[in-house]
Amino acid sequence: MALYHLVLIALIQGITEFLPISSSGHLILLPGLTGMPDQGNVIDVAAHVGTLGAVVAYFWSDVKLVLAGLPRLARRKVDTQGAWLALCMIIATVPVIMLGLAFKVSGLDDALRSITVIGWTMLIFGVLLYWADQRAPQVRGMEKLGLKDSIVLGLWQAIALIPGTSRSGIVITGALNMGFTRTEAARIAMLMSIPTILASGTLSSLDLIGGQVPLRDASIVAGLSFLAAFAALALMMKLLKSISFTPYVIYRVVFGIILLVIGYTGALGF
Repeated sequence: MALYHLVLIALIQGITEFLPISSSGHLILLPGLTGMPDQGNVIDVAAHVGTLGAVVAYFWSDVKLVLAGLPRLARRKVDTQGAWLALCMIIATVPVIMLGLAFKVSGLDDALRSITVIGWTMLIFGVLLYWADQRAPQVRGMEKLGLKDSIVLGLWQAIALIPGTSRSGIVITGALNMGFTRTEAARIAMLMSIPTILASGTLSSLDLIGGQVPLRDASIVAGLSFLAAFAALALMMKLLKSISFTPYVIYRVVFGIILLVIGYTGALGF
């Protein structure tokens, strides 16, 4: 693949993966706007590896806590903060894995990759994020995360299998609605993304068995995705201390309308 193509994919995936604006909504426009071919599963997996590395690195203190709690959880002991957090993350991941497998087996994941579907989800879930951000009480910290919260947030996360929803955006919306603060809602969403991205990347990588892996292309995309995702995460977490999610909502609404216009008018060949 051409270097500029790899750079574009890595930057788009890295920047949009964790911001509440949906990476799928941006990537689907890339071939139509540039005439570039689909990047394929190898590059998708490489981008996931990069973004996974970024969120693990940024939230390493929380990740280390979870990793320390896993052995105790394996012995059926939930007597530390790490073990409790590990249990909550596992419970929250179950719905998206089950529904994701169902989508893949049924072919529904490909059927939903429509520009009009993405346009509507960008618009609808953007408005929902605004509603939660403006009206929900924001008083809880992540230490108050419970099993019921994890189950509900896991169901919210499963909705993100519909392209354009935004995995981080929908979990943040759910967490805000439960009363978590903006920064804590984002922190929960990012930590929940780790096992989900890991599961998604593992599932996608099964398609690569026996195939040829272009190491140069995959390495470039993974590295650039890591840098872009880490920078986007750091900026968002810093800004959330002083501003709301409104700028992201405005972006989602405008972008959603653009996608709907393109989809219903047949512009750009969609």
